[in-house]
Amino acid sequence: MSGIIFNIERFAIHDGPGIRTLVFLKGCPLRCLWCSNPDGQNAEPEILFDTDLCNRCGECVDVCPLGIIEKTHGAGKLLIDRAQCSGCGDCVIACAQSGTGALQLIGRHVSVQEVLYEIEKDRVFYENSGGGVTLSGGEPLFQAEFASKILKECKRAGLHTALETSGYAPFGLFKSVLESVDLVLYDIKHMDSELHRKFTGAPNKLVLRNALRLSNLRVRTIARIPIVPGCNDSRSNLERAASFVSELNVEEINLLPYHFFGSSKCRKLGRNYELDRVKPPSREKMLEIKRLFESTVSSKVRIGG
Repeated sequence: MSGIIFNIERFAIHDGPGIRTLVFLKGCPLRCLWCSNPDGQNAEPEILFDTDLCNRCGECVDVCPLGIIEKTHGAGKLLIDRAQCSGCGDCVIACAQSGTGALQLIGRHVSVQEVLYEIEKDRVFYENSGGGVTLSGGEPLFQAEFASKILKECKRAGLHTALETSGYAPFGLFKSVLESVDLVLYDIKHMDSELHRKFTGAPNKLVLRNALRLSNLRVRTIARIPIVPGCNDSRSNLERAASFVSELNVEEINLLPYHFFGSSKCRKLGRNYELDRVKPPSREKMLEIKRLFESTVSSKVRIGG
């Protein structure tokens, strides 16, 4: 059993209790405009290009077996036909050997045992902090079988497990993964289905239905609501979200203020970042939203994860 990951982050403290290792699985059915990990959206390995590091040596152009990289006349510019790229990584190796490191290959095939080997390195920190392992992405349910195998092995090893998910997957897949999950971190992005489609690329019916089904299973769950100015921070949407989560079996609600961490990654992937002009919500705005939720729900409400 193998899958594709694009990062393993150690010593994380915001994605479940204690000190954790985050395993980022590649591939996601959604395209949220505010995504902080756009490098996790596509299912296959892809090239990330940092123009600031490029010296236009041309080594990558020479080694590309498909001939899909060319230099332009602009300083620090390459044209990469990403639609034709196979993700072989030859250009990345040549770039590293040239000493610049402007090109990176995002995503690699790994076995379950390779992932477990990395996770086990920090067992002492999990045991001393009450931490464990969190699967993130992308969307872990996009590789449901691989995610399930990792989680089962973690449980067999006596580790606490958590799943970060948008909930956008057939519930049969979701339920098969839940068998080895101690905590679910569940995103609710917008209550209006058409606006959900506009901002994420898909309607919200499946997300909301799965949230209700998850609640009936009584799995430990934290609801997470991103607060993105101009997208989902209207009073009416927040009131609907508060009303909805008040009916769920969640132990906590995390209000996540928008940030633009995904902006630079989008540019390095050759994509536009549509929220460049959006500013993070102020502390006062977040406290106002927190009070709104506290007036409706009985669960603990926190700003941040």
